[in-house]
Formats: sequence, structure tokens, C-alpha cells
Amino acid sequence: MDIMSIRLILIALFCFAMTAKAVEVQNLYEASLSVSDKSRATRAQASQQALLKVLQKLTGKADDFSHPSIQASLKRISDYMLRYEYYDRQGVTKIKVEFEPGKVEDLVREAGLPLWGNRRPMVAIWMVIEDNFRREFVTQESYPQLERLIYDTADEWGVPVVVPLMDLEDRSNVSIAEVWGNFSNQVENASLRYDAERVITARLFQPPHTNSWQLDWRYTDAEYFEPEQYVGDKQQVIIDMVNQLSSTLAQKYVIDPNLTLQAHRTEIVVEQLQSFTDVEMAKRRLLSMSTVVDVDVIYRAKTAVKFAIEHTSSVSDLRKTIALEQSFKAYEDPRAYYQIADENNLKYNWVGK
Repeated sequence: MDIMSIRLILIALFCFAMTAKAVEVQNLYEASLSVSDKSRATRAQASQQALLKVLQKLTGKADDFSHPSIQASLKRISDYMLRYEYYDRQGVTKIKVEFEPGKVEDLVREAGLPLWGNRRPMVAIWMVIEDNFRREFVTQESYPQLERLIYDTADEWGVPVVVPLMDLEDRSNVSIAEVWGNFSNQVENASLRYDAERVITARLFQPPHTNSWQLDWRYTDAEYFEPEQYVGDKQQVIIDMVNQLSSTLAQKYVIDPNLTLQAHRTEIVVEQLQSFTDVEMAKRRLLSMSTVVDVDVIYRAKTAVKFAIEHTSSVSDLRKTIALEQSFKAYEDPRAYYQIADENNLKYNWVGK
């Protein structure tokens, strides 16, 4: 099976549940690095760097790891490791280190750092490059190294991204000119198949009379047209873009450690739970959220169930986490002619498993 076929299968899986608002990231507690040999000393040093990479994924911070608890953990790295394995990638020896989630999360809290759960918004990145007076979409086929760089950099933050395939369907829905000019409506409509919560357009080009590259990018739903702008090496400006968008997303969704000193109890109501199986599935979904400690069923009336949730975050952060969960949708009164957005709403419909 070729790479394009595999990519099509992956995209189809993403598009299966069109109501999804977030992706459950699976590899938050592991990291891979290149190593020069398989000696014990090299493995220990690589494992320390791997832990710092995992902390970056969990906290949305890349360089704030001077806390004594973190420095002490690096000296006792084996206490946090679950397993490791070596593998070859294009002739380079690499080591993948996996850590125990509970111990790493305890370390994050002990260091007073924010914690970002495993449900995260999918970001679609539409990029056009102007090279030798010719404009083309950045894809796995046209610019494989740049496309791979986007994925690899986002993976360092644990941010799920998708670079559109630019197959016949994509090209019939959006043009190079529309991405270059950030025609938001067309690009957002074309992004529906990728189930992306956030959509970015980017253009990469060389300004006249210079060897540097300029990258302009912005969210399609940004309030102002003025884009973010980077100038420098072609690869570095792409890394800078992904680092910036990842850091910004993290700051939006991380749980504030100053608000998690004690457990809180919040009640929510979930409608459209048709069976005991649905109730159990909803309870399990709630329990899987990173700051939820316990969930109890208070009462059930027909298809509505009231849950009492014990959690170590603010109510605002809990609501934010539930909003990212594809199985719950904010309740809309079917009798209301107009639906009024209410940020304090704690009533939901069960829409999936």
C-alpha cells in the first residue's frame, strides 16, 4: 500500500464522525530521539531529553523546566520510564521512550505547571509556496520534506494537524489563489472533510532581492486580516509558525495549576441517553477526562441523566474540556425559536459513543 493510500485511509477515519470537535491524542507520554549508539550512558541521556519533550506536550511550554522536582526527576529517570525501544528510520538509529502517565502528571502538578488534556483541536494547515515564480500547494507529493516538517513539529507539542491532500476533491473546492489571498469561506468549507476545529492559511515566498523566505499565516476566523509573519530560513519559518500556533492553543486549553488545589463538585445534565449502555458510556467518557476524579449518577428521568462530577479544575476549564469531547453537544432547546449561546450552560445532548 503506497503512502497516498495510507493517507487517504487516515483522512477517511478523521472524517467518519463529522460532529467531532477534537482528536484524542495517543502519544503524549512518549518521545523519540536520534542516538549515536545503544550504550547505557547514551540511553540515559536520551531518556532525559525524552522526558522534557513529553513535558512540553503536556504543558504547552518548551523551556520552563528548571523546577527542582523536574531536575530531580532527570536524575531518577528510570523511575518514570515504562519502556523503551530502538528502531531505524531512513538509516538513523532512534530510541522511543514511553513514560508512566500518572507519575509524569504528578510531576507536572508538583512543579506547578499547567496541564493540557489529551483531547485537542484538529488544525488544518493550507499552505501555498511560491518557488521560481510558480505557486503550488505544499503536500506530501509536491514538497514532502516541508509537509513532514509540519507534522513532526506539531507532534513535538502533541497538536493534531492535517495538511490537506489536495486531491481532486480539494482542488475542486479551493484554489491556490483562494489560499494565497485567505478567502476564508472557501477554505473553511473545503476543511469540513478534515473535521478541523481551527483552519490556517499560509503563504511562503522569497521577497525580491533576498535569499530569505517570508511566511505569512493566519487563522481563517481571525478578527483582523493582518497575518503573523516570519522571515528567515525556509524550514525555520515553518517551525516558527507551528511552534507559535501550538503554544497559543496550549495557553487556551491548559488547566491552571493555581485553580486545582482542591477537588470541586459540579452537576451536569445529559439528554438523549437511551439505554443503560449509553449512561455507562457517557460516564466513562467523563471519567476519561484528565481532571475528572469521580462521576456519580444522581438521578435518571427517561432519557435525561444528572451526573455529579468531582474534578480538580475550575468549572470553566471543565466546560472547556467537555466542549472538546465529540460525544457531548451543548443542549439546544427544540422548542426555542432562537438558540441563545450561554457560556454557563451545563446541559448537554449525548450524540455519540
